[in-house]
Amino acid sequence: MHLIQLFIPAAPDIGDIIATIQREMTERHGGVTAYLNSPAKGLWSNDEGTEEDTVIVIEVMVGSLDRAWWRQYRRELERLLGQDELLVRALPVETL
Repeated sequence: MHLIQLFIPAAPDIGDIIATIQREMTERHGGVTAYLNSPAKGLWSNDEGTEEDTVIVIEVMVGSLDRAWWRQYRRELERLLGQDELLVRALPVETL
């Protein structure tokens, strides 16, 4: 089993996109968790200095990892959100 985490940039007009992701994940994978009330803040350094971003984390548990599908979905979200790159990661999970 894997936990998929999607890091979506928080923005005032993001509600419809989040709702669409939640619906798609529920239909495809049977459920979804979105952390909407406390967006996470990230900092990172680049050649131009330090940048800050606020993100909403969406999590989905999957029984098997279809890497090709998730890469395509990430590219679709990048296009939809106008992002150069989104972080989508998979973590192995053992349920207790």
